[in-house]
Amino acid sequence: QVQLVESGGGLVQAGGSLRLSCVASGRPSSGYVLGWFRQAPGKEREFVACITWSGATAYYADSVEGRFTTSRDNAKNTVYLQMNDLKPEDTAVYYCAADEALVIVRTTLRSSYWGQGTQVTVSS
Repeated sequence: QVQLVESGGGLVQAGGSLRLSCVASGRPSSGYVLGWFRQAPGKEREFVACITWSGATAYYADSVEGRFTTSRDNAKNTVYLQMNDLKPEDTAVYYCAADEALVIVRTTLRSSYWGQGTQVTVSS
C-alpha cells in the first residue's frame, strides 16, 4: 500500500507560480510512475503530468506543456509539480497518483494509488 499526501496549493494571481509536492509513504516510491491530475468544478478529472521512476522522462498535457514541470526526489519519496504562468483555467483540485505502469498513469484514471488532493485557485 502506498499513501500519497499533496501540499502546496493555494490562491495565486494569474501569471504567478506555485509548487506542489506529493510525499509517498508505505511501499517505496521507486519503481512507481508518479503522476499529477486535476479536477475543476463540474469537469472530469484530467491528466496533467507524470514522471517515470528514474525521473529521466516526463510527460505533459498539451494545456500545461511549457508552463508546468514535474520532478521527483526518490531519496525523499517526493514528487513535485512546478507551475508557472498560471491561468484562471488552471483552477482545480490537484491530485497525485502512483502506479507501476506508465501507460496506466499517462492514459487512464485507473492509477492504483491516489492522494486526497490540494486546491489551486488562480484569480484573474
